[in-house]
Amino acid sequence: MRPDMPAENVDHNAEAARLERTAGLYPEDAEHLLLQAAAHRELTGDRPGATALYDRLLSSAEPLENPQLVRALKASNLWEYDHEAEARAIIDGIRASAPRDPAPWLIVAESLESHDELEPAEETFTQGLRLLLGDAAEPPKSTHPLLYGRHRVRRMLGAAHDEWDTLADTLHSSPVSLDELHDPKRVWSLGSDNPAELQAEIGRLRAELGAYREALSRPFPVAVLHWPASELHELLSAYPALAAEYSSHTEHQATIEKSLRELAASGTPNLGIVTGTVPSYEAFAASEGTTPEDTTLLPQYATTLAARGRATTWPPERGAVCWCGRDRVYDECHGQAG
Repeated sequence: MRPDMPAENVDHNAEAARLERTAGLYPEDAEHLLLQAAAHRELTGDRPGATALYDRLLSSAEPLENPQLVRALKASNLWEYDHEAEARAIIDGIRASAPRDPAPWLIVAESLESHDELEPAEETFTQGLRLLLGDAAEPPKSTHPLLYGRHRVRRMLGAAHDEWDTLADTLHSSPVSLDELHDPKRVWSLGSDNPAELQAEIGRLRAELGAYREALSRPFPVAVLHWPASELHELLSAYPALAAEYSSHTEHQATIEKSLRELAASGTPNLGIVTGTVPSYEAFAASEGTTPEDTTLLPQYATTLAARGRATTWPPERGAVCWCGRDRVYDECHGQAG
């Protein structure tokens, strides 16, 4: 489902069931698929069903990529159907574990905020930012929502701007400033009996909604297929006919970077890289009723991996390691000029 698809055009129960079936077919992608299924369950109001999916992931014998994200989503969901005590216990556990990913911090802080726990929400936003930003000269893009959320909560609390609030203002690119967007009076105006006040607020909300929809309606990622050295060796050993596609691993990686730069230069947005494995590729070929040596299968395989949430964004953020798997910063590896 595209993120900008109108909710009324989606059968959330059917979509959840489809995703659960797909997770059974692709257990290596179960975490991503079941989290989507849980979101659809929540949208239908089936919050116990969503909790069951979160519990299914947390009790799985397979290690999760982001167990704290699953716990955060579970806590947020639990609080929405009168399981506040359990939700608070999970939130306390997440804060104590100090995850290095911004997403769990954002989810639990916003959950506290949505239940008018503004001071604990501000503390959570601040704790997460203090851990994740450290002495970084430029905050990673993934931490921007934490800065915006902290700004919003502090605005509601009437707190004076500090350095992080100023930084949030600087990073915010919408025509509507954060101070105006987070003004508590705007919330009150929505309940006004004055038609002029209501009309003015509706106009502002429409402008903001347009910006949000633009951000959400990015096209599906154009994903380029990457084979790690060991996987490429295994692939070519099993299927020598593919050697015409991959002369060497070094050339394969150079081609990936070149292709992505050409796509970016042509204006193609939302580019990504997916990493292939031989067993996964063989299973995909079997599902398509063809042989892995069919070269037309390679781009289809890449698109399928991207559809299953396996794409990583290209180019990496500043200071991030290179996509190729070497323990080097991208700008000093494949990201070097030229």
